Amino acid sequence: MEHKSQNRICQNCKQDFVIDSEDKNFYEKIKVPPPTFCHLCRAQRRFTFRNERVLYKKKSDFSGKEIFSMFSPESEMTVYENEVWQSDQWDPMEYGEDYDFSKPFFTQFFELLKKVPVRNLGVTFQVNSPYVNHISSPKNSYLVFNAKEPEDCMYGHGINQSCFCMDISHVSKCEYCYEGFWLAQCSNSVFSSQCESSFNMMFSKNCSGCQDCFGCVNLRNKSYCIFNEEYSKEEYLKKIKSFNLGSYEDLQKIKKEVYDFWMKFPNKFIQGFQNTSVSGNYIEHSKEVFNSFLIREGQNLRYCQNLLEIPGCKDCWDYSIWGDASELVYESHSCGVGIQNIKFCVLCQENVHDLEYSMFCTRGSENLFGCISLRGKQYCILNKQYSKEEYENIVERIKTQMNEMPYIDKKGRVYKYGEFFPSELSPVSYNTTLAQEYFPLTKGEVIEEGYVWEEDTERNYKIDIETMNIPNSIADVGDDFVNKVIRCEHNGKCNQLCTTAFKVLENELILYRKMNLPLPRLCPNCRTFERLKQRTGIKLYHRKCMKDGCENEFETTYSLDRPEIIYCDRCYKEEVF
Repeated sequence: MEHKSQNRICQNCKQDFVIDSEDKNFYEKIKVPPPTFCHLCRAQRRFTFRNERVLYKKKSDFSGKEIFSMFSPESEMTVYENEVWQSDQWDPMEYGEDYDFSKPFFTQFFELLKKVPVRNLGVTFQVNSPYVNHISSPKNSYLVFNAKEPEDCMYGHGINQSCFCMDISHVSKCEYCYEGFWLAQCSNSVFSSQCESSFNMMFSKNCSGCQDCFGCVNLRNKSYCIFNEEYSKEEYLKKIKSFNLGSYEDLQKIKKEVYDFWMKFPNKFIQGFQNTSVSGNYIEHSKEVFNSFLIREGQNLRYCQNLLEIPGCKDCWDYSIWGDASELVYESHSCGVGIQNIKFCVLCQENVHDLEYSMFCTRGSENLFGCISLRGKQYCILNKQYSKEEYENIVERIKTQMNEMPYIDKKGRVYKYGEFFPSELSPVSYNTTLAQEYFPLTKGEVIEEGYVWEEDTERNYKIDIETMNIPNSIADVGDDFVNKVIRCEHNGKCNQLCTTAFKVLENELILYRKMNLPLPRLCPNCRTFERLKQRTGIKLYHRKCMKDGCENEFETTYSLDRPEIIYCDRCYKEEVF
């Protein structure tokens, strides 16, 4: 059935947005009403429930021993260590409650959320990787987040099946990469961005099928190039040796020279490879993907973000983070691994299907509504068991009651059936979530919106090494630097989740020496935020091609105030070498 497009006003930002025929067909298919928030406000709302990289020390509510948790001690959440949470030592069904039709659904759900134990970290099958979160099958990895099968990796996120990488973001099937962003099938690459199937790359951007390149841009199937000029192998290797990358001062000069050089070359309005009919940014090997961001192997997706794990997803709307062969997912985040028909869920995984308004449910659970931490269960509401007929009847009554008795937040936003969880009820503070990364707010703005702001806590450590006392050259760094507390150069005076100090581990120092790179001056969080400054936001802007004489127009995530030169697809291809 063909539907006409409909204009609506977002009840959050008050801006106009469009629900078109494709949207309406999808909503009818999964039996939900059209949204009342625009797609950006929907993404922001989902992100307020995602603490991706802040780890807290907290006592387990099961054993009493100190554990790391994604929830702060002040969150009122009941938290068990992962191995206990996944075991049969407790039964989440014991917390089941009758549905109270005199109270709004969201009020009842979040009362239950404080009682039912949840896992301390979103980690499965970890090997020697205690300091990670939102990750599956990590091995020998440290401070890695939002990843699948990383091995011997450190200080990264958005990692898919990669090994021996450090300080990287959004990479897939890479090895021995350092300070990389949006790389696929690359190896031995440093300070490189948006490259595919390339190796021995240094300070290079938008290159494909290349090897042994330094400071290059927009190259295809080239080798032994420096600043896009081709050399013989012998000349190249001699020239590379003249760059003293082991010196921190020289490295800063080289980085500035390289980034200035990059700015002279055009960027295609959308970054990605091997796509058909896509819009957004950072999309590869996908088709029919609309207004989406950081997608690999996606098909028929809209308003989705950070679906990087492969196999990819299909037929999903408003789905953020994870993926891994998921289908028919709507308004959910941090869910994945063969899931189907999931609506309004958080951290549900492993072949679950037909779930609504549930969190932390796993192991093939199906037909759940408003449930928490259930494993392999079906036909449950608020963690209470029902027959199939009872379940279906009560769920329909709850949906009707959600419309007749909606939850209304402090700002007057109305949450009926079809809306994601209200942000003001999130168990994590706004400034520690992914929302702050994509939709940064000041403390005053967060409080005004009715959300929670987390103040910096006093850290009990003694600074061993001031930033100014770090040797300029890696050759002058002794073994005594290992595990010393080093002050971060930002020292908390930034909006980048700065930890104010950091350590250099033994394996890390070995890698710096092997790659002839100086010690960093920033903590891992600040390094991540600095690296992500090259990443665009998720909002689309209408722009014209910047090549003289071209009248082509397009939608792009490159905002008008960004410094890059932006071309249409045709003009960009004419410039690629």
